[in-house]
Amino acid sequence: MSKIIAKAAIRGAHAMVKQAEENLNKAIEQKGKDALVQYPNTAYYLPIILLTLGQKVEKVGDLEDSLKEAKKLLADIPSDELWLPYLGDTLNAGIATLISEEIIESLKYTVGPDPVQGIWLGFTGDNILRMQGIKLVDGRMPGFAAIAGCTHTNEEAVRLVRGLQERSILVFMAGHTNGRAIAEQLAEEGIEMNWDTFLVPYGKEITAAIHALNFAARSAMTFGGIEPGNLKAAREILLYNKNRVYAFVMALGADTDVPDKEQLITDEKYATAAGAINFGFPVISDVNIPQILPTGICTYEHVISGIKLDEIISRAIELRGLTIKLEKIPIPVPYGAGFEGERVRKENMYVQFGGKYTDGFELLRMKPMNEVEDGKIEVIGPEVDEMKEGEAYPLGIVVEVAGRDFQEDFESVLERRIHEFISCANGIFHMGQRSIIWVRISKDAYNKGFKIKDFGEILLARMHDEFSRIVDRVQVKIYTDEAKLKKLVEEAKVVYSHRDDKIGNMTDEDVDIFYSCTLCQSYAPDHVCIVTPQRLGLCGAYTWLDCKASYQINKHGPNEPVEKGECIDPVKGQWKNINNYIEVKSNGNLKVFNAYSIMEDPMTSCGCFECIAAIVPEANGIMIVDRDFTGMTPIGIKFSTLAGQVGGGMQTPGFTGIGKLYISSPKFISAEGGQNRIVWMPKQLKEEVGERLKVLLEKMGNADLFDKIATEENAEDPEKLVEYLQEVGHPALEMDPLF
Repeated sequence: MSKIIAKAAIRGAHAMVKQAEENLNKAIEQKGKDALVQYPNTAYYLPIILLTLGQKVEKVGDLEDSLKEAKKLLADIPSDELWLPYLGDTLNAGIATLISEEIIESLKYTVGPDPVQGIWLGFTGDNILRMQGIKLVDGRMPGFAAIAGCTHTNEEAVRLVRGLQERSILVFMAGHTNGRAIAEQLAEEGIEMNWDTFLVPYGKEITAAIHALNFAARSAMTFGGIEPGNLKAAREILLYNKNRVYAFVMALGADTDVPDKEQLITDEKYATAAGAINFGFPVISDVNIPQILPTGICTYEHVISGIKLDEIISRAIELRGLTIKLEKIPIPVPYGAGFEGERVRKENMYVQFGGKYTDGFELLRMKPMNEVEDGKIEVIGPEVDEMKEGEAYPLGIVVEVAGRDFQEDFESVLERRIHEFISCANGIFHMGQRSIIWVRISKDAYNKGFKIKDFGEILLARMHDEFSRIVDRVQVKIYTDEAKLKKLVEEAKVVYSHRDDKIGNMTDEDVDIFYSCTLCQSYAPDHVCIVTPQRLGLCGAYTWLDCKASYQINKHGPNEPVEKGECIDPVKGQWKNINNYIEVKSNGNLKVFNAYSIMEDPMTSCGCFECIAAIVPEANGIMIVDRDFTGMTPIGIKFSTLAGQVGGGMQTPGFTGIGKLYISSPKFISAEGGQNRIVWMPKQLKEEVGERLKVLLEKMGNADLFDKIATEENAEDPEKLVEYLQEVGHPALEMDPLF
């Protein structure tokens, strides 16, 4: 342990506690001790204080106790003298720093200044945490980097974050070097920064780095189901992060124009880094600061430094023990999951296809071996360099595959991945699927040499890479010829309709095998999804056919076939073999699972669910709320709080996480009466699922039920909800009691 680092971190902790005390006194003076203090859209109060102290802070006055605990951690550590050859005191100083930073940042939401302004995003809500959860567990987001500081030039900043995006590493940014922040450099270069692009600028001051760590803390609470409140839980949360959340800190500044480079890493940065090390997150720097090479808290070294920028990513990956799958595709632009959510605005667009402007479609078909020439790409019609800048053109993408183990049922599974595969190219925007696609090529991608043929290069590489077990040959035909495309669109629509009829008519009774999904066990060790033809995974991303294809691709992966076996209860949906399976796969935590019941032994929830279904006792019905809804629900709990009670692999009667598509399934809580129990949904969710739900209700002979389902415009509390349901004559009021 370096004496210089220890002393700097301890000095920084004292400074941070002092700043927190000043800010707290000012808040008490301006707002009073009873003023609310809270981050937006979270059920975890102030997460770092909840983690470290077990304290549920709700009012400004509560922070006085938090600050006292931070001071206690520093009470026996002089700010200018003591050094011991162990991490203990420095780690305590780090915790004191994190508590202080949480006080400083949370008070901004009470007294200002508003932390959300310009490029700065401030605190991350639970809804975004859960939305990103599926990327964390399926490997699309293998880890995250917390960057503090800046690079010498904007070009170096862009090159660094592009390298991280190509490796699908989430990037959190907070803090500056000599008044300059890397997020500001990226903004000057027009780089899109948000959660969709894996670039998240929290705030310019180093205190905003606390949001990266409270994101990590909530990952353990949300997906790991660890209930904070005591030292044992705090230790479990920190170990969870060390073992499951692959994060590291990048402290930058060596190339900036300052003579004394070591001064670029301030005491406050050292103190914040000490806090991160408590989580098992190591520090890597391009500044030649003292190193901490022995292992202990972190998996490998705690601090390494003096690393050149062009080597820092690979060294950071080694330091944290990350496994990175870097896409190598022969196209002229960077490629990786970090580009998937990128937008191409009209002013940056070279050409576009589909959308409301022209015809567009994509289709994947199974063909006999002798009809597929592996690696062949054809562009039928004009190439992009024959197109006029700013114009819209038709686009048809036809992927033809052949494989000894390929089945026609897999066509739609692979076809849905076309969106993801194309979207991961930097400078390419892709939205929609089937015959409602919208694609844009940016000016930057065009200037780098991107062509329509490169869509084929992407699809060839990714189809072979992702589906090598079932795909032996792939060829791609891309149509930009308007006359030929019009005929092909109509032919594709016939195929889409045939698939919908085939899959839509498949029932749970038609099959003897369901599929498991244990993908989320990397984060929620006791959770098991059982996916059936009529109930997709609660994340909304995996259907029965998806799981079937996944098993064919990787027989040792997260999806396994499970024979239903003897039926114990056909109404509740319980089978002997399914029970035996979940008991083993949940580490003995689950004994019984009912597929069609919300009231008795329902499926567990990890935290990635699209929606939560929950009973409303006063209405004798069920409400459904999605993670995008931040308002109050009729049971007096917001989604974020409700999700904290339901997630983490718990089996919670009366509550269950679900995928949106399940709402329109004939098996939706059918043991308790199905859709007739739905009494409330947010308006936006109701509109989103409306088309499918109306079709089902029509088949049920209950078409008018849709209009009887209340939204937040009709009621936000149980009394008003019941009044509304009585007024419209909702059937739930006349059904057997749920209890």
